[in-house]
Amino acid sequence: MIHVYRHPLPKEGNITSGYIREYALAIFWEFVYTWWIYLRRGFDVIQGCNPPDDIFLIALPFKLLGIKYIFDHHDANPELYLSKYGKRGAFYHIQVWLEKLTYRVSDVVLATNGSYRDLAITRGGLDPQNVFIVRNGPDLRTFRPVPPNPSLKYGKSYLIGYVGTMSIQEGLDTLLDVALYIKNLGREDIHFTCVGGGPGLAGLLKMVQENGLSNMVNFTGRIPDQQLLEILSTSDVCVNPDKPCEMNDISTMIKIMEYMALSKPIVQFDLKEGRFSAKDAALYADTENQVPDFAAKLLWLLDNPSERARMGEFGRHRVEEELAWDYSVENLLAAYLIALIRRTPREAASVPSISKR
Repeated sequence: MIHVYRHPLPKEGNITSGYIREYALAIFWEFVYTWWIYLRRGFDVIQGCNPPDDIFLIALPFKLLGIKYIFDHHDANPELYLSKYGKRGAFYHIQVWLEKLTYRVSDVVLATNGSYRDLAITRGGLDPQNVFIVRNGPDLRTFRPVPPNPSLKYGKSYLIGYVGTMSIQEGLDTLLDVALYIKNLGREDIHFTCVGGGPGLAGLLKMVQENGLSNMVNFTGRIPDQQLLEILSTSDVCVNPDKPCEMNDISTMIKIMEYMALSKPIVQFDLKEGRFSAKDAALYADTENQVPDFAAKLLWLLDNPSERARMGEFGRHRVEEELAWDYSVENLLAAYLIALIRRTPREAASVPSISKR
Protein backbone atom coordinates (compact mmCIF):
# COMPACT_ATOMS: atom_id res chain seq x y z
CA MET A 1 0.00 0.00 0.00
CA ILE A 2 1.25 3.49 -0.85
CA HIS A 3 0.42 6.57 1.23
CA VAL A 4 1.17 10.02 -0.20
CA TYR A 5 1.53 13.07 2.03
CA ARG A 6 2.03 16.56 0.57
CA HIS A 7 3.43 19.30 2.76
CA PRO A 8 2.74 23.01 2.11
CA LEU A 9 4.88 24.34 -0.74
CA PRO A 10 6.76 27.62 -0.30
CA LYS A 11 7.08 30.02 -3.21
CA GLU A 12 9.79 28.91 -5.65
CA GLY A 13 12.98 30.94 -5.22
CA ASN A 14 14.91 32.69 -8.00
CA ILE A 15 17.52 34.63 -6.00
CA THR A 16 19.73 33.64 -3.05
CA SER A 17 17.38 34.93 -0.35
CA GLY A 18 14.45 33.25 -2.09
CA TYR A 19 16.25 29.91 -2.20
CA ILE A 20 17.13 30.14 1.49
CA ARG A 21 13.50 30.84 2.42
CA GLU A 22 12.19 28.12 0.10
CA TYR A 23 14.56 25.45 1.41
CA ALA A 24 14.16 26.43 5.07
CA LEU A 25 10.36 26.17 4.90
CA ALA A 26 10.54 22.93 2.94
CA ILE A 27 12.88 21.22 5.40
CA PHE A 28 10.74 22.40 8.33
CA TRP A 29 7.61 20.78 6.91
CA GLU A 30 9.51 17.66 5.82
CA PHE A 31 10.86 17.27 9.35
CA VAL A 32 7.38 17.64 10.88
CA TYR A 33 5.73 15.28 8.40
CA THR A 34 8.47 12.64 8.64
CA TRP A 35 8.19 12.40 12.43
CA TRP A 36 4.40 12.35 12.24
CA ILE A 37 4.46 9.52 9.67
CA TYR A 38 7.06 7.59 11.67
CA LEU A 39 5.02 7.78 14.87
CA ARG A 40 1.79 6.97 13.05
CA ARG A 41 2.90 4.23 10.64
CA GLY A 42 6.64 3.64 11.01
CA PHE A 43 9.18 3.00 8.23
CA ASP A 44 12.57 1.36 7.68
CA VAL A 45 14.17 3.52 4.98
CA ILE A 46 14.17 7.21 4.07
CA GLN A 47 14.87 8.06 0.43
CA GLY A 48 15.91 11.69 -0.02
CA CYS A 49 15.99 13.22 -3.51
CA ASN A 50 18.03 16.39 -4.04
CA PRO A 51 18.20 19.31 -4.62
CA PRO A 52 18.86 20.67 -2.09
CA ASP A 53 21.54 18.67 -0.28
CA ASP A 54 20.19 19.42 3.20
CA ILE A 55 17.59 16.62 3.20
CA PHE A 56 20.02 14.35 5.03
CA LEU A 57 19.23 16.46 8.12
CA ILE A 58 15.77 14.89 8.14
CA ALA A 59 17.33 11.43 8.28
CA LEU A 60 19.95 12.13 10.95
CA PRO A 61 17.85 11.50 14.09
CA PHE A 62 16.28 8.44 12.48
CA LYS A 63 19.72 6.95 11.82
CA LEU A 64 20.01 6.62 15.61
CA LEU A 65 16.86 4.50 15.49
CA GLY A 66 18.31 2.16 12.87
CA ILE A 67 16.58 3.73 9.89
CA LYS A 68 18.60 3.59 6.66
CA TYR A 69 19.09 6.57 4.35
CA ILE A 70 19.12 6.26 0.55
CA PHE A 71 20.38 9.34 -1.27
CA ASP A 72 18.67 9.77 -4.63
CA HIS A 73 21.19 11.99 -6.44
CA HIS A 74 19.54 14.01 -9.21
CA ASP A 75 21.64 17.21 -9.30
CA ALA A 76 25.33 17.85 -8.58
CA ASN A 77 24.69 20.92 -6.46
CA PRO A 78 28.19 22.45 -6.47
CA GLU A 79 28.14 22.37 -10.27
CA LEU A 80 24.52 23.55 -10.29
CA TYR A 81 25.50 26.57 -8.19
CA LEU A 82 28.34 27.40 -10.57
CA SER A 83 26.02 27.14 -13.58
CA LYS A 84 23.73 29.75 -12.01
CA TYR A 85 26.18 32.15 -10.40
CA GLY A 86 29.59 31.42 -11.93
CA LYS A 87 31.63 32.00 -8.78
CA ARG A 88 33.19 29.92 -6.00
CA GLY A 89 32.27 32.05 -3.02
CA ALA A 90 30.93 31.15 0.41
CA PHE A 91 27.65 29.74 -0.88
CA TYR A 92 29.50 27.49 -3.32
CA HIS A 93 31.62 26.04 -0.51
CA ILE A 94 28.44 25.49 1.52
CA GLN A 95 27.15 23.35 -1.37
CA VAL A 96 30.37 21.32 -1.36
CA TRP A 97 30.14 20.85 2.40
CA LEU A 98 26.48 19.79 2.30
CA GLU A 99 27.20 17.29 -0.46
CA LYS A 100 30.01 15.73 1.58
CA LEU A 101 27.76 15.41 4.61
CA THR A 102 25.01 13.90 2.49
CA TYR A 103 27.35 11.24 1.16
CA ARG A 104 28.65 10.53 4.67
CA VAL A 105 25.15 9.96 6.07
CA SER A 106 23.98 7.83 3.13
CA ASP A 107 23.86 4.05 3.35
CA VAL A 108 23.14 3.68 -0.37
CA VAL A 109 23.28 6.16 -3.27
CA LEU A 110 21.11 6.11 -6.38
CA ALA A 111 22.91 7.80 -9.28
CA THR A 112 21.13 8.84 -12.47
CA ASN A 113 24.15 8.05 -14.68
CA GLY A 114 27.75 6.93 -14.74
CA SER A 115 29.10 10.44 -14.07
CA TYR A 116 27.09 10.75 -10.86
CA ARG A 117 28.15 7.27 -9.82
CA ASP A 118 31.77 8.38 -10.21
CA LEU A 119 31.06 11.43 -8.02
CA ALA A 120 29.67 9.23 -5.24
CA ILE A 121 32.73 6.99 -5.33
CA THR A 122 35.47 9.61 -5.81
CA ARG A 123 34.08 12.76 -4.20
CA GLY A 124 31.82 10.99 -1.73
CA GLY A 125 34.10 8.12 -0.79
CA LEU A 126 31.33 5.49 -1.00
CA ASP A 127 32.02 1.85 -1.64
CA PRO A 128 31.12 1.11 -5.28
CA GLN A 129 28.97 -1.80 -4.03
CA ASN A 130 26.63 0.73 -2.44
CA VAL A 131 26.14 2.96 -5.49
CA PHE A 132 23.51 2.02 -8.08
CA ILE A 133 22.74 3.63 -11.44
CA VAL A 134 18.99 4.19 -11.61
CA ARG A 135 18.18 6.16 -14.76
CA ASN A 136 15.05 8.28 -15.10
CA GLY A 137 13.76 6.61 -18.21
CA PRO A 138 10.18 7.01 -19.45
CA ASP A 139 7.54 4.38 -18.71
CA LEU A 140 6.59 3.20 -22.19
CA ARG A 141 3.24 1.92 -20.95
CA THR A 142 2.04 5.48 -20.31
CA PHE A 143 4.43 7.75 -22.24
CA ARG A 144 3.30 6.91 -25.75
CA PRO A 145 2.76 8.95 -28.93
CA VAL A 146 -0.72 10.25 -29.72
CA PRO A 147 -2.11 11.45 -33.07
CA PRO A 148 -0.58 14.80 -34.09
CA ASN A 149 -2.71 17.93 -33.97
CA PRO A 150 -1.88 20.22 -36.92
CA SER A 151 -3.49 23.22 -35.17
CA LEU A 152 -0.60 23.16 -32.69
CA LYS A 153 1.70 24.33 -35.48
CA TYR A 154 -0.06 27.72 -35.49
CA GLY A 155 -0.38 27.73 -39.27
CA LYS A 156 3.32 26.98 -39.79
CA SER A 157 4.88 24.05 -41.66
CA TYR A 158 7.07 22.89 -38.78
CA LEU A 159 6.86 22.68 -34.99
CA ILE A 160 9.86 22.61 -32.65
CA GLY A 161 9.08 21.11 -29.25
CA TYR A 162 10.71 21.60 -25.86
CA VAL A 163 9.77 20.34 -22.40
CA GLY A 164 11.57 21.13 -19.16
CA THR A 165 12.12 23.56 -16.34
CA MET A 166 12.32 27.25 -17.14
CA SER A 167 15.51 28.30 -15.35
CA ILE A 168 19.00 29.59 -16.08
CA GLN A 169 20.92 26.38 -16.75
CA GLU A 170 18.25 25.05 -19.15
CA GLY A 171 19.39 27.49 -21.85
CA LEU A 172 15.95 28.75 -22.91
CA ASP A 173 17.47 32.19 -23.51
CA THR A 174 19.77 30.54 -26.06
CA LEU A 175 16.79 28.84 -27.69
CA LEU A 176 15.08 32.23 -28.07
CA ASP A 177 18.27 33.55 -29.64
CA VAL A 178 18.12 30.61 -32.07
CA ALA A 179 14.50 31.44 -32.92
CA LEU A 180 15.46 35.08 -33.56
CA TYR A 181 18.43 33.99 -35.70
CA ILE A 182 16.13 31.78 -37.80
CA LYS A 183 13.58 34.59 -38.11
CA ASN A 184 16.30 36.94 -39.35
CA LEU A 185 17.20 34.38 -42.02
CA GLY A 186 13.70 34.88 -43.41
CA ARG A 187 12.26 31.54 -42.30
CA GLU A 188 8.66 32.16 -41.31
CA ASP A 189 7.49 28.54 -41.54
CA ILE A 190 8.65 27.41 -38.07
CA HIS A 191 6.98 27.63 -34.67
CA PHE A 192 8.53 26.88 -31.25
CA THR A 193 6.44 25.60 -28.32
CA CYS A 194 8.04 25.33 -24.89
CA VAL A 195 6.30 23.32 -22.17
CA GLY A 196 7.02 23.68 -18.46
CA GLY A 197 7.21 26.13 -15.60
CA GLY A 198 9.90 27.53 -13.38
CA PRO A 199 11.44 30.68 -11.92
CA GLY A 200 12.75 31.89 -15.28
CA LEU A 201 9.42 31.83 -17.12
CA ALA A 202 8.52 35.50 -16.58
CA GLY A 203 11.88 36.66 -17.92
CA LEU A 204 11.58 34.42 -20.96
CA LEU A 205 8.12 35.76 -21.78
CA LYS A 206 9.58 39.26 -21.59
CA MET A 207 12.35 38.26 -24.02
CA VAL A 208 9.75 36.97 -26.47
CA GLN A 209 7.98 40.32 -26.44
CA GLU A 210 11.16 42.39 -26.67
CA ASN A 211 12.49 40.39 -29.63
CA GLY A 212 9.22 40.34 -31.57
CA LEU A 213 8.88 36.56 -31.39
CA SER A 214 5.24 36.36 -30.27
CA ASN A 215 4.15 34.93 -33.62
CA MET A 216 6.91 32.33 -33.56
CA VAL A 217 7.29 31.17 -29.92
CA ASN A 218 4.82 30.28 -27.19
CA PHE A 219 5.22 29.05 -23.61
CA THR A 220 2.45 26.86 -22.22
CA GLY A 221 3.49 26.74 -18.57
CA ARG A 222 2.78 23.50 -16.73
CA ILE A 223 0.12 21.47 -18.50
CA PRO A 224 -1.47 17.98 -18.13
CA ASP A 225 0.50 15.05 -19.53
CA GLN A 226 -2.01 14.45 -22.31
CA GLN A 227 -1.47 17.96 -23.67
CA LEU A 228 2.28 17.52 -23.38
CA LEU A 229 2.13 14.29 -25.36
CA GLU A 230 0.01 15.97 -28.04
CA ILE A 231 2.50 18.82 -28.46
CA LEU A 232 5.55 16.55 -28.60
CA SER A 233 3.80 14.07 -30.90
CA THR A 234 3.04 16.95 -33.30
CA SER A 235 6.60 18.30 -33.18
CA ASP A 236 8.89 17.70 -36.15
CA VAL A 237 12.06 18.14 -34.08
CA CYS A 238 12.60 18.38 -30.33
CA VAL A 239 15.36 20.40 -28.70
CA ASN A 240 17.53 20.33 -25.61
CA PRO A 241 19.23 23.74 -25.38
CA ASP A 242 20.84 23.08 -21.97
CA LYS A 243 23.79 25.43 -21.90
CA PRO A 244 27.28 23.93 -22.05
CA CYS A 245 28.67 23.86 -18.52
CA GLU A 246 30.09 21.28 -16.13
CA MET A 247 26.70 20.69 -14.51
CA ASN A 248 24.94 19.87 -17.77
CA ASP A 249 27.93 17.92 -19.09
CA ILE A 250 27.61 15.33 -16.31
CA SER A 251 23.81 15.35 -15.96
CA THR A 252 21.16 13.26 -17.71
CA MET A 253 17.99 15.08 -18.76
CA ILE A 254 14.88 12.89 -18.86
CA LYS A 255 13.44 14.98 -21.68
CA ILE A 256 16.00 13.39 -24.01
CA MET A 257 14.58 9.90 -23.39
CA GLU A 258 11.04 11.28 -23.58
CA TYR A 259 11.74 12.74 -27.01
CA MET A 260 13.28 9.45 -28.10
CA ALA A 261 10.31 7.46 -26.76
CA LEU A 262 8.12 9.47 -29.14
CA SER A 263 10.50 8.85 -32.08
CA LYS A 264 11.56 12.48 -32.30
CA PRO A 265 14.95 13.62 -33.68
CA ILE A 266 16.82 15.96 -31.36
CA VAL A 267 19.16 18.91 -31.55
CA GLN A 268 21.30 19.58 -28.48
CA PHE A 269 24.77 20.77 -27.53
CA ASP A 270 27.63 18.27 -27.53
CA LEU A 271 27.71 17.30 -23.85
CA LYS A 272 28.97 14.03 -22.35
CA GLU A 273 25.83 12.50 -20.83
CA GLY A 274 23.51 13.98 -23.43
CA ARG A 275 25.51 12.24 -26.15
CA PHE A 276 25.53 8.98 -24.17
CA SER A 277 21.73 9.05 -23.91
CA ALA A 278 20.81 10.07 -27.45
CA LYS A 279 23.74 8.81 -29.55
CA ASP A 280 22.53 8.83 -33.19
CA ALA A 281 19.09 10.16 -32.27
CA ALA A 282 20.52 13.70 -32.04
CA LEU A 283 22.58 16.24 -33.90
CA TYR A 284 25.14 17.98 -31.68
CA ALA A 285 25.67 21.72 -31.93
CA ASP A 286 29.07 23.28 -31.37
CA THR A 287 29.53 24.53 -27.81
CA GLU A 288 31.48 27.58 -29.01
CA ASN A 289 29.55 28.81 -32.05
CA GLN A 290 26.33 28.12 -30.20
CA VAL A 291 23.42 30.00 -31.78
CA PRO A 292 24.39 29.81 -35.49
CA ASP A 293 25.36 26.15 -35.31
CA PHE A 294 22.28 25.12 -33.29
CA ALA A 295 20.08 26.95 -35.82
CA ALA A 296 21.92 25.39 -38.78
CA LYS A 297 21.46 21.87 -37.48
CA LEU A 298 17.82 22.53 -36.70
CA LEU A 299 17.15 23.84 -40.21
CA TRP A 300 19.07 20.97 -41.80
CA LEU A 301 16.87 18.44 -39.99
CA LEU A 302 13.68 20.23 -40.99
CA ASP A 303 14.81 20.17 -44.61
CA ASN A 304 15.70 16.45 -44.49
CA PRO A 305 12.61 14.43 -43.51
CA SER A 306 14.18 11.04 -44.24
CA GLU A 307 16.98 11.78 -41.78
CA ARG A 308 14.44 12.88 -39.18
CA ALA A 309 12.65 9.56 -39.58
CA ARG A 310 15.89 7.56 -39.31
CA MET A 311 17.01 9.38 -36.15
CA GLY A 312 13.56 9.08 -34.60
CA GLU A 313 13.46 5.35 -35.22
CA PHE A 314 16.95 4.91 -33.76
CA GLY A 315 15.95 6.81 -30.61
CA ARG A 316 12.76 4.82 -30.12
CA HIS A 317 14.65 1.53 -30.38
CA ARG A 318 17.32 2.72 -27.96
CA VAL A 319 14.71 3.57 -25.34
CA GLU A 320 12.86 0.29 -25.91
CA GLU A 321 16.03 -1.77 -25.60
CA GLU A 322 18.12 0.09 -23.00
CA LEU A 323 16.79 3.30 -21.46
CA ALA A 324 13.12 2.78 -20.57
CA TRP A 325 12.16 2.82 -16.91
CA ASP A 326 11.80 -0.98 -16.78
CA TYR A 327 15.59 -1.29 -17.17
CA SER A 328 16.14 0.71 -13.96
CA VAL A 329 13.74 -1.23 -11.73
CA GLU A 330 16.21 -4.04 -11.00
CA ASN A 331 18.86 -1.65 -9.68
CA LEU A 332 16.31 0.31 -7.63
CA LEU A 333 15.10 -2.88 -5.94
CA ALA A 334 18.70 -4.00 -5.42
CA ALA A 335 19.51 -0.72 -3.65
CA TYR A 336 16.59 -1.20 -1.28
CA LEU A 337 17.61 -4.80 -0.69
CA ILE A 338 21.07 -3.65 0.38
CA ALA A 339 19.58 -1.06 2.73
CA LEU A 340 16.87 -3.25 4.22
CA ILE A 341 18.87 -6.42 4.82
CA ARG A 342 21.79 -4.35 6.14
CA ARG A 343 24.43 -6.40 4.36
CA THR A 344 28.05 -5.40 4.15
CA PRO A 345 29.47 -4.75 0.66
CA ARG A 346 31.17 -8.18 0.73
CA GLU A 347 27.89 -9.91 1.59
CA ALA A 348 25.98 -7.82 -0.94
CA ALA A 349 28.27 -8.99 -3.72
CA SER A 350 27.12 -12.55 -3.10
CA VAL A 351 23.42 -11.76 -3.51
CA PRO A 352 22.21 -13.15 -6.85
CA SER A 353 20.32 -11.02 -9.42
CA ILE A 354 21.77 -7.74 -8.13
CA SER A 355 23.09 -5.63 -11.01
CA LYS A 356 25.22 -2.54 -10.62
CA ARG A 357 25.31 -1.45 -14.27
